[in-house]
Amino acid sequence: MNENIVYDAIVVGTGISGGWAAKELCENGLKTLVLERGPMVEHIVDYKTMNWDPWDMPYKGELSREDKEKYPKQGRLGWAPKDDVKHFFVNDLEHPYQETKRFDWIRGYHVGGRSITWGKQSYRWSDIDFEANKKDGHGVDWPVRYKDISPWYDKVETFIGVSGQNLGLEQLPDGKFQPPMELNCVEKEFQESLGNNFDDGRLLTIGRAAHITEKTTRFEGRGTCQYRNRCWRGCPFGGYFSSNSSTLPAAERTGNMTLRPNSIVHEVIYDENLKKATGVRVIDAITHKKHEFKGKIVFLCASAMASVGILLQSKSKSFPNGMGNNHDQVGRNIMDHHYQVGASAKVDGYLDKYYKGRRPNGFYIPRFVNLGANTERESFIRGFGYQGGASRGNWSEMVAEVGYGEALKEVLAKPGGWEIGMSGFGEILPYHDNRVTLSNDKKDKWGLPQLDFDVEFKENELNMRESIKKEAKAMLEAAGFRDVQEYDNDTGPGLGIHEMGGARMGHSSKTSVVNRNNQVHDVPNVYVTDGAFMTSASCVNPSLTYMAFTARAANHAAQQFKQHKFS
Repeated sequence: MNENIVYDAIVVGTGISGGWAAKELCENGLKTLVLERGPMVEHIVDYKTMNWDPWDMPYKGELSREDKEKYPKQGRLGWAPKDDVKHFFVNDLEHPYQETKRFDWIRGYHVGGRSITWGKQSYRWSDIDFEANKKDGHGVDWPVRYKDISPWYDKVETFIGVSGQNLGLEQLPDGKFQPPMELNCVEKEFQESLGNNFDDGRLLTIGRAAHITEKTTRFEGRGTCQYRNRCWRGCPFGGYFSSNSSTLPAAERTGNMTLRPNSIVHEVIYDENLKKATGVRVIDAITHKKHEFKGKIVFLCASAMASVGILLQSKSKSFPNGMGNNHDQVGRNIMDHHYQVGASAKVDGYLDKYYKGRRPNGFYIPRFVNLGANTERESFIRGFGYQGGASRGNWSEMVAEVGYGEALKEVLAKPGGWEIGMSGFGEILPYHDNRVTLSNDKKDKWGLPQLDFDVEFKENELNMRESIKKEAKAMLEAAGFRDVQEYDNDTGPGLGIHEMGGARMGHSSKTSVVNRNNQVHDVPNVYVTDGAFMTSASCVNPSLTYMAFTARAANHAAQQFKQHKFS
């Protein structure tokens, strides 16, 4: 590539946020260079396990002993990676990081990033979320409110396709939805039980998921969800949203995008005389050769912690501690969501009820605590919701007693009984001392400093986890289900895979890193629009919010560009 070209914009990262930045900038006419640190993944062509059946996997989907050695940190989670998707998760040995305190950092370095493997749950924030910091004094005030982001939620939902049901809830604003997926019989019973047994407004609905359930002409090149539930292998039908199937092809169609994989961005270049960023420094992941690419605007969308790392490495005379870090704000206030805590139960009856396909979605119970009146809790602030599902149990629980021969075949041909379970997703507060820094002595194989995590749950989080368990158990028992079991797995921040913060949005550079338009306060031609900009965490999945803010910021940048503000 010609390093003398000055691009109108450079986008770092190709995941949820990077894809949207590329699409909006290119559609606004900006010549845009998109850099991805991992290899190319072409839609459909590179989904090499998309049609695998269980018998195609030599270890029933588990990793070989040799492969397990490559994932010492991600492997401790118990569920990722698996043999059918190991190529979409980074090799921990090749991409190490440090843990002053445990942090489960789940990463995918390839074109599309974690937009290939994400859970597709898509929920809007409300003003309850945007105003929480100001009201209870934790963190800094968001410089935006729901009305500022609502039209961008509309735009994103309309483009990506989100199936779901409008509920009229203040804490969970309605959206532009495709027809909802259907609850099964046990989930409907549970839904009815919540309405009959609780008077605090709690309810159950189908999850709001980025899956196309009704084909329309606006989803160019994409089909409807086929209910295969093989989403994280890559969907050849384009039924769920990913950068690979949606935003990157849209950017490519404009003729304005140049995509360069295997490009590790490690520094934003700052010009002391011009007082602005002029490009990025890159190491080729394969050749280790160093490059510099020039651009008038830079969008950091490398994923929250990676973007924080780039800012910390972007040192200059004006920013000796990293770009935008003259007030020691970069790398602080790291958040995630609670996960791996909840309850499960067995359900009697319904043995004559079946369902067709593998629905890639579950039910959702929106936040119902600390919303006023009889919902208040004394032991913690903020709130949580639940994601879960009911299904017919695994036949393997009966293997020890099924006998052999004809009897064995008969039992294996029938589905088991019904089970139901749910996990809580709860808000983690933004703490100043929950932070990530650059290691002083540990480097990766490209000579770049490793990130060091010092993040932990505190009293509010521990109290909330207790409540998540208690409430889940109470709801399942009220429904009359049996063998109700609470669980709270050994975990810490990171496992929710919703890492946020480190370059938060705010009113001032003294207390935050970016302004209301996602621009670094002191370097306005640098935008940060992945999870790093989040000022608080809410309790809902954040990807829809990343996309809405990214679309908003990219259009702001395009307007500024056309007004020659970045010349």
